[in-house]
Amino acid sequence: MSDPAPNSAPLPQTTPKVALVSVALLLFINLFNYIDRYVLAAVEPLIRAEFFPAGAADDKTAGLRMGLLATAFLVSYMVAAPIFGWLADRWKRWAIVGIGVTVWSIASGGSGMATMWLAMLLMRVMVGIGEAAYGPTAPTLISDLFPVQRRGAVLAWFYAAIPVGSALGYVMGGLVTKFTTWHWAFLLTLPPGLILGAMCFFMKDPPRGASDGATHHRASLRDYAMLARTPSYVLAVAGMTAFTFAIGGISFWMPTYLHEHRGQEDLGHVNLIFGGITVVAGLTATLLGGWLGDRLRARFSGSYFLVSGGGMILGFPFFLASLYAPMPMAYGFIFIAIFFLFLSTGPSNAILANVTHPSIRATGFALSIFFIHALGDAISPPIIGWVTDLTKTESNPAGDMTLGFLIVGGMILVSGVLWIWGAAYLKRDTELAPTRFAGDAHTTT
Repeated sequence: MSDPAPNSAPLPQTTPKVALVSVALLLFINLFNYIDRYVLAAVEPLIRAEFFPAGAADDKTAGLRMGLLATAFLVSYMVAAPIFGWLADRWKRWAIVGIGVTVWSIASGGSGMATMWLAMLLMRVMVGIGEAAYGPTAPTLISDLFPVQRRGAVLAWFYAAIPVGSALGYVMGGLVTKFTTWHWAFLLTLPPGLILGAMCFFMKDPPRGASDGATHHRASLRDYAMLARTPSYVLAVAGMTAFTFAIGGISFWMPTYLHEHRGQEDLGHVNLIFGGITVVAGLTATLLGGWLGDRLRARFSGSYFLVSGGGMILGFPFFLASLYAPMPMAYGFIFIAIFFLFLSTGPSNAILANVTHPSIRATGFALSIFFIHALGDAISPPIIGWVTDLTKTESNPAGDMTLGFLIVGGMILVSGVLWIWGAAYLKRDTELAPTRFAGDAHTTT
């Protein structure tokens, strides 16, 4: 491995206060990111009832078309992410984040003004494009603010916005619809989003590669090809893809499943309970997973993979139990399943940061976004909706969503196996990452 370049001392221009403010701003942005995503899931039955009234000609395809709203967002997100990842490796990252947050906030407000399915579809596409500017860029800023030894815990705090934002999306959807229409659940996300986006333009980028002891270079195709030859990166992305396939479909349909298929009559009450479970179990597990990954790193070189994969394997049987346990006992199994599944959030993303050279790190995250959504949750929500539509009969007009959950949920176990497999490669790939670059004189392959 080459020695750190003389000009790559950790963040000489970035004070701890600036690092803290940067992470806090990114965390709040990520929070509203996931609030916006899961407001849609929370109010899906109400949107479906407005756009596809019972007995209408297109009612029989309502489940599939509502699932496609999630897919439209994800397709635009995954297609645009590599473009913005390439830009983020070359341009001012905070400016890219600010532009993305502003675009998705406006589109989220536009979702609230939609009065037909096609308009909502177009707004979800724009939300995806806006988030594509932010998704691959934000973790690279954090990676340049904190060293490898602390990255898992700090990234866990950043990604803690996933369960908290998801839960607030469910809760917000449930509360707003108790007093007004579902449209306001989207409109209320617009003002804070615009404020957060404006704040980004006043932030200063940290030096690329400073916390890794690596110099920044303009990447070539040869450098990007190195990602495919890094086993830890490939297996981390494969595991994240399987996990995202499962959790994306399940989380989109869970409020509808509990409301229409498990006999929970009050949708607002369902959103409040499920949101509460998600925030408590998800937040606790996300922070614990990041801490465990860092803490065990000295003893187990593949700790980030082991924590992520172990959580999947432990959580899978509790997910199965939640589908068949009577209510309200099923809520307890949902809580335990979510806890184990969210242990992976910080460690799995720390793997991506640690095994990629700083000069291609944004692209590395962008490509992971492309694959986990293209082969993950862009597919699974429509599959569950399609299975539910397909199993509708006169005796069971709601269809069998449990079957759809079983088909999609099996990928939880697959992700666990892939991540456990990756543990053997992590130490080597982390050590080689700062030197795996064509522009470095001491590049190691």
